[in-house]
Amino acid sequence: MRTLSLPLALTARISPVVVLAAAGWVLTSGPAATPAPRKESAPQSAGQPSSDGGASAAATTKRYSAAPAPCGSIGAATIKSLVPGAKTAGKEIPSTDPALRRTCSWNALKGYDYRWLDVSFEITESDAAAAKSYKENVTAKSGGGTVPGVGDAGYSVVNLTTEDKQQTREGVVMIQASNALVTVTYNGSDFESKKAPATDEINKGAIKAAKEAVAALQSGQKA
Repeated sequence: MRTLSLPLALTARISPVVVLAAAGWVLTSGPAATPAPRKESAPQSAGQPSSDGGASAAATTKRYSAAPAPCGSIGAATIKSLVPGAKTAGKEIPSTDPALRRTCSWNALKGYDYRWLDVSFEITESDAAAAKSYKENVTAKSGGGTVPGVGDAGYSVVNLTTEDKQQTREGVVMIQASNALVTVTYNGSDFESKKAPATDEINKGAIKAAKEAVAALQSGQKA
């Protein structure tokens, strides 16, 4: 087998050259997706201001006090399925504040197929702060659709990038759960055909990992 070198796009964490957004669907983990508007409505924060002073209480509502261990948030069977050949233990990325922000990464090249999976947790000071950050992140990655039934709000988008004729398809899933934000990034390339995995494969894989990550968050320590 000839020696393969990873394209600069992967080592630089995918700097888009040609981006084709997989736009306008309501994303589910089922076999089919149904159309949805490109622009998502702003998620509602937990609690709304009221005339009896409820605004102050809503601003400070929070459920989680610390980020869970990210490398233990995804099951070994899921890692083997999404990132064939990767060590299931994963590798935690150093953080300036591990109590509030933690990320784990898995990646492997098996034959000519490359896969990369990141799972990240961020704990904010309140539900309102998490909802604000979630809305900003969704706005910055337009062209995707909602992920229903996970956390308080969920969004997913899939993009295709091409560099030196090599395609890479990347899916990003963002979930707000109370005062926590969960972000999953999943991408892949085939270095023999120079094609990327199908949108559906990347989309469903990212959503599956996000569901497991949120479940790990919810079963962990709470404030």
